[in-house]
Amino acid sequence: MYEDKTLVCKECGNEFVFTAGEQEFYAERGFQNEPQRCKACRDARKNAARGPREYFTSVCAACGKEARVPFEPKSDRPVYCSDCFAKLREEA
Repeated sequence: MYEDKTLVCKECGNEFVFTAGEQEFYAERGFQNEPQRCKACRDARKNAARGPREYFTSVCAACGKEARVPFEPKSDRPVYCSDCFAKLREEA
């Protein structure tokens, strides 16, 4: 029913593909307008509005390495580095 369309980004002027799957998603959600920006420009716009993220440094409760996290660690909760956190999620 839907076919890929090539659109031009109003921000950077580059062409991008509005895929059939994306068109179907837009239709399911009731969106009337096609996207006007490419994915890179949409992401940049979103991140600019959000502002820079503050990171905090802590010690990983599992391996003892330094862990950088986007929240202020509390002393009553363990903090894990990315690797240990990924391992814990796999086990759960």
